[in-house]
Amino acid sequence: MTAITIGFDPLIRDIGSSSIGWHGLLMLLGIVVATWLTVRLAVKNGIPAHFVYTTTFWIIAGGLIGARLVHVLDNLDFYGKEPGEVLAFWNGGLSWYGGLLGGLLAGVICARLSKVSLGRFADAAAPGVILGLAIGRIGCTINGDAYGTPTSLPWGLVYTNPNAQAPLFVAGHPAPVYEIIWDLIIFGVLWRLRGRLKPEGSLFLTMIAMYSFGRFLISWVREEPSVLGPLHQAHIISLVLFVGAVALLTRWRVASVKPVPAAEDSFASQPPEIDLQKGPAQITGQGQNQEG
Repeated sequence: MTAITIGFDPLIRDIGSSSIGWHGLLMLLGIVVATWLTVRLAVKNGIPAHFVYTTTFWIIAGGLIGARLVHVLDNLDFYGKEPGEVLAFWNGGLSWYGGLLGGLLAGVICARLSKVSLGRFADAAAPGVILGLAIGRIGCTINGDAYGTPTSLPWGLVYTNPNAQAPLFVAGHPAPVYEIIWDLIIFGVLWRLRGRLKPEGSLFLTMIAMYSFGRFLISWVREEPSVLGPLHQAHIISLVLFVGAVALLTRWRVASVKPVPAAEDSFASQPPEIDLQKGPAQITGQGQNQEG
């Protein structure tokens, strides 16, 4: 069996009791790229840049809190023994679904307070969010904190550095790499569809539906604890988000198709009535006396 070995240190440098790692650096890069692209698209859609910058700050704050909270709750066995690690998010361990929910809540509050169209802002943010996530997952690949189940496939990942968070010397599915590929596919689809979907908010819901569909499948090869039969926490959240997004998109699509009124349709499909006493000339306007 051949596999891909990842042996370099996921930590870049120690600073006192803390450290700078590739995971945190690439997560920061993903946030910067997502913010830059969101500002670019939002301004084109008539949303002030200052609103995007201010809202982005609160979205990042809410996203980090939500991402860390869901991750800690999902790994209580570890953090119950190591409570000092609860706040060390720079070492890895962020749930994207938790970040999505926390960031979405912050975005909703900011949009309501500023009276900015939430749907328009969400559509402007969707491509940047999924691209930023793909960049962040590169850090997960290096860090080993989203490792997959054991595999004998030749593209399995084997971690050999003791600072990696994945089991050492065991080939596992490259789950974060699968997600990077899927995220880039979603980004391509969103980029082609931007400005074409109505009503506002449809592009963001398309991103949610596509991501949750892919994440549901990828979660089968991620080493995560089961919470409901064979289902992981990510499975359940993916199902809820997918069903909710598709239901809203379907409802909006049906509502946008306005049926032709029955009276108008009947008039358009039937010929005009002819008064037999006056003759057809009265209808055509050509029945004038031509004998002089």
